[in-house]
Amino acid sequence: MTSPPTLWDGVLRRLGSETPAHSLEAWIRPLGVREDPDCLVLLAPTPFHRDRVRSHFASRIGHLASEVGGRPLAVSIELAPAPAAVRAVAAAPPAPRPAPDSAARAQALECALAAPASPVAQLVLPCTFETFVTGPSNALAREASLAVAQGRQPALFPLFLVGESGIGKSHLARAVVNEARRGGRVRTVYASAERFTTEFTAAIRARHGGEFRRRYRQECDLLVLDDVQFLAGKEATQLELLHTVEHLRLVGARVLVTADRLPRRIPSLSPRLASQLSGGLVAEMELPDRELRREILRDKASRGGIALPPDCLELLVDVVRGSVRDLEGALVQLVASASLLGRKIDRELTEAALRKLGEPAREPQSLDAVIGCVGGFFGVTRVQLASRSRAERLRHPRQLAMYLCRRYTDASLSEIGRVFGRNHPAVANAIQRVERAILERAPLRYQVEELAARIEGRASDRRSAPASNDRRAAPASPTPAERGPAPGRAPRGSDEAR
Repeated sequence: MTSPPTLWDGVLRRLGSETPAHSLEAWIRPLGVREDPDCLVLLAPTPFHRDRVRSHFASRIGHLASEVGGRPLAVSIELAPAPAAVRAVAAAPPAPRPAPDSAARAQALECALAAPASPVAQLVLPCTFETFVTGPSNALAREASLAVAQGRQPALFPLFLVGESGIGKSHLARAVVNEARRGGRVRTVYASAERFTTEFTAAIRARHGGEFRRRYRQECDLLVLDDVQFLAGKEATQLELLHTVEHLRLVGARVLVTADRLPRRIPSLSPRLASQLSGGLVAEMELPDRELRREILRDKASRGGIALPPDCLELLVDVVRGSVRDLEGALVQLVASASLLGRKIDRELTEAALRKLGEPAREPQSLDAVIGCVGGFFGVTRVQLASRSRAERLRHPRQLAMYLCRRYTDASLSEIGRVFGRNHPAVANAIQRVERAILERAPLRYQVEELAARIEGRASDRRSAPASNDRRAAPASPTPAERGPAPGRAPRGSDEAR
């Protein structure tokens, strides 16, 4: 029988002739191979990766493996074991107590500075595709970014990555640059929108516009521009970027742009530039769901040499339901506390770390519970909230319900949209409008606080009383301001996306 590595090489060659290159690079090549006399065992880096390969490629891999091996062979796709270097902080002996005198403290500080990198430092990972954890919320963005880095599928250019802050857009942008530079023959330019503006302004003032354009056009095979939303209102810089992107597309260069909202939703962005940036592929990235949060924490801890106890891992997954940056911050806080205090990581230390971050240890709510609370507050039913009516008495509660579902549940924007009969952009737009309106309108803040108190179970019996069918009597303090605008007038920032 052919040995597994040789067998797998043969399977890879045949798959390469019939599978799109971007799918092969994203899902097949990262698989490891383990020797087994009875079957071909493939090792996937994450559960999501394993499930994807099982559902989309396992059957074909099994057929090709039997052809290459010369007899029927089974294919097993398993989860790759954690790196052997992984170890628990708990396994390390407690750090010695520092001496109270200043000389001993100074000596301890010198030793610490000369020592190898701490577990906290090891959690800061390079921005590569290998360190990017993939899940349903970011798989398209990851595959498209890899295709851009490798110069495949020109129809993707420009690639526009959109998502909330801290969700991984900059990680992918830098990974594209790192991947493209591996060969050493791709001329890449990576810049933030702020840097692009600063360089352009300085070039114009110094009358060096030709040098600026040569760098960003003639000497550029791949342009990566981060946080383009900061170009809002900068008309001259937008015009320069428009001509730059047009030139790069004409000469076949690659362009990747990131922002925290869709091009046409960036305020004061030129319609021509918005159209140009939307001319390729727009890949949206959502906040990580529960499974992806678990994989992100597990991956970062493993790569940093930290093994989290299962109960601590689940507590972090339950409580920290924000962006990837929020997850990293919580993990760094926990590992730093364990390292500095010489304590093992346990539930008590994890809860203390979360309290310092201001994260309340609460269980995620269900969509039904949140929607029922909002409906009871305003005296409307779930069916009415999910209707197509744009009447103010339904539109305002509907937007608040979407916002609170995002805040208190693990549901993705798409899942929330299905409950309300809306699409993903409509939900995102409604949430953004509520967030802006909270800053501008005190009565809305009072409503949100009251609903949050009820959802969290902290409302008093008086506040928890069933609301009547009259929307104006629902708020806890039925002042005229809190009753909302007069009929026929929509509050600022409350218009819902179609």
